[in-house]
Amino acid sequence: MKDYLENINKAFESKARLGIMSVLMVEDRVDFSTLKDTLQLTDGNLASHLRALEEAEYLRVEKQFVGRKPNTTYHATDAGRKAFNNHLDALEQLILNNRKDN
Repeated sequence: MKDYLENINKAFESKARLGIMSVLMVEDRVDFSTLKDTLQLTDGNLASHLRALEEAEYLRVEKQFVGRKPNTTYHATDAGRKAFNNHLDALEQLILNNRKDN
């Protein structure tokens, strides 16, 4: 069991970060407002979790202007996709190996 726990990534322990990465695994690029609405987070809460994932190099930030409006989009990096898949695999193994059959 210890092997599975070693593969659980602390960067994804938070519900918000798990949600962010889940969205980014499905969508190629997502803007801040969409993430905020989808995950029902405040601006500050979302920003802090995005920053942590960016610092871990699990997502990339792109800032541009659309007309006169700033538009910030996020997408998962290859390293982020790999780390997230490894995390999900570890959780799945932990659950499967600890499931009690009736």
